[in-house]
Amino acid sequence: MGISRKLLIKRDNYVTTLGKLFEYSTLVYSKRQMAKFVDGEQAYTYESFRHKCNELSHLLSRFGISAGDKVAILSQNMPNWTVAFFTATAFGRIPVPILPESSENEVTNILSHSETKVIFVSKRHLKKITPEMMDKLTLVFDIETFEMIKKDDNAYTCDGWTKEPIPDDLAALIYTSGTTGSAKGVMLSHRNLAVNCIEAFHAQKCNKKDTWLSILPMSHTYEMAISMLYPFFVGACVNYIQKPPTPTVLMSVLKQLRPTIMLVVPLIIEKIYKASVAPTISKSVILSWMQEHMPWLLYRIVGAKLKATFGGRLRFFGIGGSKLDPAVESFLQKAKFPYAIGYGSTECAPLISAACVGKTAVGSIGLPCHGVEMKLADVNPETGEGEICVRGDNVMLGYYKDPERTRKAIDDEGWYHTNDLACMDAKGRYYIKGRLNNMILGASGENIYPEEIENVINNFSGVNESLVMERDGKLVALVKFDDNFLNWDQASEDKFLENVKAKKDALLEYVNKHVSKSSKVNGVEVMKDPFEKTATQKIRRFKYKDAVGDDVQQERQQQESENK
Repeated sequence: MGISRKLLIKRDNYVTTLGKLFEYSTLVYSKRQMAKFVDGEQAYTYESFRHKCNELSHLLSRFGISAGDKVAILSQNMPNWTVAFFTATAFGRIPVPILPESSENEVTNILSHSETKVIFVSKRHLKKITPEMMDKLTLVFDIETFEMIKKDDNAYTCDGWTKEPIPDDLAALIYTSGTTGSAKGVMLSHRNLAVNCIEAFHAQKCNKKDTWLSILPMSHTYEMAISMLYPFFVGACVNYIQKPPTPTVLMSVLKQLRPTIMLVVPLIIEKIYKASVAPTISKSVILSWMQEHMPWLLYRIVGAKLKATFGGRLRFFGIGGSKLDPAVESFLQKAKFPYAIGYGSTECAPLISAACVGKTAVGSIGLPCHGVEMKLADVNPETGEGEICVRGDNVMLGYYKDPERTRKAIDDEGWYHTNDLACMDAKGRYYIKGRLNNMILGASGENIYPEEIENVINNFSGVNESLVMERDGKLVALVKFDDNFLNWDQASEDKFLENVKAKKDALLEYVNKHVSKSSKVNGVEVMKDPFEKTATQKIRRFKYKDAVGDDVQQERQQQESENK
């Protein structure tokens, strides 16, 4: 475990696996705080973290859990999540992170498909493990206390073995259903995740003095790689919240902790802008006047207020997971808020490109990250749009037990095909237009990107979120209005449908004034409940392929009742 003084200087060359990362950081930063609850008892220094991982690894070995065996993690964010992860991966075992919002059926499928032997699970998610699955598992740990909930005494053979991982060994198996359906087990190697730390360091220099706040699910590659592995790489401390990060809880924590770094998905900052910033400006005579006559002063004032809301020390506010609303990004840029845009995918561990603080361009995902090759394939000569393809040490090994799907995703030259359509400007910056499988072909052969129409719809006052689809050759928008904008408790009243129709007509007129002729929407339908989403808050489009708005169903029910 000894590290020479020479190697201390060359961290990038030394950290080629997560085993090396564990060895390096727990010795070099041994006395520093590694992770803690903002308001709780779970806390580790890098040294105490190493001892806990070693202790649990020895316990797994006594029950025959060896290198190559799968160790699942099903829990909300906490310091012990990181302990469970490194107890597996640093010793050659394979962690299988499971998203907390996964259903019982999804949990069962993942545990079965991965042939998991051990699971670290929190109390609130324990009910998702069926009795049948519980019987198949060798060990079940309460992740909050590390007490064994279930153990197979017959497995207590003390013959489990570990190994020091090499770069091409499997480091983590991450299941994702994305927005298109069936789950895929993405095989990320130690090399993939180690180079991601180096990519992140080149994109945004962070250090041991930074204060991280983690609010996104650790089981998602975005948060796991950038808010767990990267701070571990630089010797920083990550802070966690025990309660769900509601606005009230988050505001209190931000005031107390004053983080310097945090990651969010677009929906979080978009809600803050639409629910707080934009209304404050529109309702204030002075601020509205400033917006028209002295916009620079308005942005300086509101920007300073927004920074103060986040604790006043924020220097890196990473936004990724899906596309940010251009209107919101334009505001953040003018307000000189320290935001950055990252683009990636689970299959790339996840970083692909980045537009860092001070280097953003509205709508752009930036330039390729350090050591990553990017190109556009099958470019349309008229529009300059093509599919983003990626090659480099960040590209996954493949999909677990699915060579056919792997062959479709990674070509013979090693290029991973992302399914994202983009164009590029003269400075080499990329701009995503939409998903290849979401694109709708217009009547005259035009490429229609529903995401662009949705951006327009979502900027209409009162709209929370939307989804545009094709139905019988026409574009239809499913829209979820804010709860205080449309009261579904009045759905049984005649005036409700009149109110809905007025709002739909106004929205339809607004949208069709702001989109091209080929992207005009034929109809708007209203949804009562929020759309089902992925961990990064992207709508699961496949779930709504044949959906009809709740207002349409309400109207049909009323007509049927009248006919009777």
